[in-house]
Amino acid sequence: MSLLDSSLWDVIKASFNPDIWKELVTPVGETIYMTVISSLIVLIFGILLGIFLTITSPDGLLPLTAPYVTAGWIINVLRSLPQMVMIILMIPVARLIFGKSYGTNACIIAISASCIPMYARIVESSLLEIGKGKIEAAKSIGSTNFQIITKVIIPETLPGLIRGFTVAVISVISMTALAGMFGAGGIGDIAVRFGYQRFQHDRLFTCVYILVILVQLTQGIGNLVSNRILKTRNLL
Repeated sequence: MSLLDSSLWDVIKASFNPDIWKELVTPVGETIYMTVISSLIVLIFGILLGIFLTITSPDGLLPLTAPYVTAGWIINVLRSLPQMVMIILMIPVARLIFGKSYGTNACIIAISASCIPMYARIVESSLLEIGKGKIEAAKSIGSTNFQIITKVIIPETLPGLIRGFTVAVISVISMTALAGMFGAGGIGDIAVRFGYQRFQHDRLFTCVYILVILVQLTQGIGNLVSNRILKTRNLL
């Protein structure tokens, strides 16, 4: 049903048709698959990069000007690229790894490459919030840099890291929708092929509902976990 020949209310009612929702079971599964795998990649590499930026900064545990400036410059360049441009740039990389430049696995490369720099900066900002007094206290009892990172900095900033990761996952979800334009499958593919190209706006609305639900669930879980940690520390 299209808004071109039907009222908005009729399209909204049609978007709740059970047949449409049944058709979207597989695309929803593809979207969740891309989101989970991409989010795990973003989490691992984002935290590693964020820690690297934190410890090599001028005030860090191991100041290294050249690596810090170089890594920061590369991250800023990647963050400046629009998501669509990143998908296009990652096509040769996806073809090299998977042998094809389309599909859910291929687009995971682009999604991860686009979101890792953002989360790395979030991690860096969260880790820099810890008071220098706690770090100095850890040094005074003979803690190594690795012990300070794993037992002081990360545990103390864990709520902020979780909130930042929630933002990153939501960005991943939005990019999976965009990746549908490049043959990634999922909800974005349905929204583009049916909602945009064929003017089937009832399916488009259904895709919007599902994306909103996924984002709300992600934000709710992130807030719940973060608040639970803060309550255990009597900070909330």
